[in-house]
Amino acid sequence: METPLTRLVGVRHPLVQTGMGWVAGPRLVSAAANAGALGILASATMTVEQLRAAVHEVKSRTDAPFGVNLRADAGDAAERVRVIVAEGVRVASFALAPSRELIARLKDAGVVVIPSVGARRHAEKVAAWGADAVVVQGGEGGGHTGNVATTVLLPQVVDAVDIPVIAAGGFFDGRGLVAALAYGAAGVAMGTRFLLTSDSTVPPAVQARYLAAAVKDITVTTKVDGLPHRMLRSELVETMERSGRGTALLRAVRHAASFRKLSGLSWAQMVRDGLAMRHGKDLSWSQVLLAANTPMLLKASMVEGRTDLGVMASGQVAGVIEDLPSCAELVDRIMAEARATLAALPPDPPC
Repeated sequence: METPLTRLVGVRHPLVQTGMGWVAGPRLVSAAANAGALGILASATMTVEQLRAAVHEVKSRTDAPFGVNLRADAGDAAERVRVIVAEGVRVASFALAPSRELIARLKDAGVVVIPSVGARRHAEKVAAWGADAVVVQGGEGGGHTGNVATTVLLPQVVDAVDIPVIAAGGFFDGRGLVAALAYGAAGVAMGTRFLLTSDSTVPPAVQARYLAAAVKDITVTTKVDGLPHRMLRSELVETMERSGRGTALLRAVRHAASFRKLSGLSWAQMVRDGLAMRHGKDLSWSQVLLAANTPMLLKASMVEGRTDLGVMASGQVAGVIEDLPSCAELVDRIMAEARATLAALPPDPPC
């Protein structure tokens, strides 16, 4: 199925596996790429050298195009961009809008730039700056999210920009792909659906928690890092919801110290990153400090399997997912469902 997305990045199918911290590592990314989707390596939870090693590992596992997701506001973003360019990575994706200068630097090196946005005005901004495509995530999506549903946000963005639009938030099967294409999207991006595959490195006990969840078991909280964050409801999340501001800040300080050791960042670098996070987002210093919760609480679950100590970012689709196919099986199934859905449409629908 050829779309502007497949032509832009050179993949066989209009599907994107999103860059999930601690989840989208070389094994999952290469499996998604070999299945014909665009796999995105998550670099925010890696050091620069870990990123370089991860890129090498992906390249050893697949000849297919893949991408790297990075934080545009990170203090070492320029170093990460140098790795992407030097290693010939096809796509650079961003969770936050990159600057005009960063987009230009990547495009000059032949890298496809695909930021993720949650509002029409953000899509218009990065399109004007030269982004090649944009991922639009509606409120159903996991992790940091907004409050506008994909079915409302997607057509707004499609009508506003003239670059390929990739729909995210609420997609898990072929029917959803066809619906997104009908709205004018060039493909769909999925996180939770790829997290719940046999190629994912997420511990089996954690995957079981996702599979057992109903739609009502997925909530949005601001208690992790001060921003709306969609995740599975758990005892830890409920405890965090009840905790006071002082308790939350103490926890954030402890996690900041842990993340500093893990990432190799100095306190000065973390402060600079905090200043970058505040810029243009009207965040308080307490919210910046709370942001230290995110990587460590996710690592506890996604790497260590400690659902009692960590959080589980999740899209609402976890409530309707019931199995753990391989990436190849998942992609084949989605494309077969999409073709069957299109074939079932009447050739000349009545008015």
